[in-house]
Amino acid sequence: MRCPRCNGLMVDDWFQDIQDDTGRINFVGLRCLTCGEVVDPVILRNRRIGPEGIPGRRRRRLSPAGVS
Repeated sequence: MRCPRCNGLMVDDWFQDIQDDTGRINFVGLRCLTCGEVVDPVILRNRRIGPEGIPGRRRRRLSPAGVS
């Protein structure tokens, strides 16, 4: 797999989550050897649904400065 950020090489890696609410502490993800980007199934799912898919997390569009 290629890195979505820099197109570098992604490799399997083990990670530890000290505040995981699912009860799992260790998980497998992909890490970019070039820029360090980390991707796992949860990150990919959240990126697909975007902030609009999470209740209470809608993005507000701000008007440009000086425009009403």
